[in-house]
Amino acid sequence: MLIESSAYASRWRDVAPSAKALFALAGFVAAWLAHSPVAFAALTAVLVLAALLGARVQLRSYIAVALPPLGFLLLSCLTMLLGPDANGHWNFTTAMLPTIEHLALRSFAMLAAMLGLVLTTPMPDLLNLLRRLRTPELLLDLMVLCYRMLFVMQQAWEESITAQSARLGYRNFRQAWRSTGLLAGQMAVQVWQRAAALQMAADARAYQGTLRFLPTAYPHASRQQAWAALAGALMLAIALGDRL
Repeated sequence: MLIESSAYASRWRDVAPSAKALFALAGFVAAWLAHSPVAFAALTAVLVLAALLGARVQLRSYIAVALPPLGFLLLSCLTMLLGPDANGHWNFTTAMLPTIEHLALRSFAMLAAMLGLVLTTPMPDLLNLLRRLRTPELLLDLMVLCYRMLFVMQQAWEESITAQSARLGYRNFRQAWRSTGLLAGQMAVQVWQRAAALQMAADARAYQGTLRFLPTAYPHASRQQAWAALAGALMLAIALGDRL
């Protein structure tokens, strides 16, 4: 929910999704081509500042969204420090440090490119862009259903929490623990019932396997794409200069 709310509140909300996707793609390619820590730092700084200063994404929201993948990356780097020695015993080793540093810096830059796209582009705009790029309709429909189910689960969870709180279900630790267990057990039933209701509503509207959204017009798309291409070319120049 935080990602979607940040996308709708972004100053780049009315920027063409194709321009933002082009900028993010250039960031991905530049991060893949870069080699030195200085180049990775420069690319990451450009991508992060573009989101924070250009799109005006709130710093707190940016950090909150970035923390889970950064935690996964940290855990992955720590596991790469483990390895067998000559006797076959597993312990920490520094042999992989250069590789870990390179992968971590590249991942930082690519994560910044991805966050810049998702935190400034709402899901319907991304789906319309993917449809224009000839993405299979089945994949798009699965994305829409998963996207909708997030809201269904959130609504079911919040309503259940409210009902339990009204019945003093969280008055002490023992009662709160019991209420949480009951809530977890009922969530599957609640979500299944609401998903069935959504399917009935779709069938009542003659759903034929394709979900459509009203497209949004972007009168300045060409100019925005040109600016995105220029900024992308700058990042590619940094990466190629570092490579050469």
